[in-house]
Amino acid sequence: MIYAFLADGFEDVEALGVIDVCRRAGLEVKTVSIMPTEVVESAHGVRVVADSMLADNDYTGAEMLFLPGGMPGAQHLNDCEPLCEVIVAHYKAGKPLAAICAAPMVYGNLSLLKGKRATCYPGFEQFLAGADYTAALTEQDGQFFTGKGPAAALQLGYDIVAHFRGANIAEALKEGMMYNFI
Repeated sequence: MIYAFLADGFEDVEALGVIDVCRRAGLEVKTVSIMPTEVVESAHGVRVVADSMLADNDYTGAEMLFLPGGMPGAQHLNDCEPLCEVIVAHYKAGKPLAAICAAPMVYGNLSLLKGKRATCYPGFEQFLAGADYTAALTEQDGQFFTGKGPAAALQLGYDIVAHFRGANIAEALKEGMMYNFI
């Protein structure tokens, strides 16, 4: 199970693009609201009903945690102490963590990116404490998968699919979604 954490102000394309690609590949993705209600409003006013609330899940069996960017969504994620506790436990278990745009700052602020290659939205690299900021569209180093911004959403999804299902499945999905034609 991949858990995708949503907070008011999340970037629509980043959250839904990654979730869509993963689900097309047959990966189970559960959206989680860290807000007081299951309805979470994106940075562009799209309301999404999350599958669950933060406190409703046992994350010990999670395969991956995913943080979409967008502001103030990424800041809400960063400020959510219960979420940060889940992230640290997942990190200590050696399991994969993904984030895009401004959201890699959560991992940086938790001092989890030290010595790792990472990317994020330009201007947020200052929050990637100890990381080697690459400015690449997507980056994968050890258990971390990071994306630069909205245009990286599909590629980050394909990177995640390649990790869990294999490069052949990710390539077939790219072909079927017409990604290779851009």
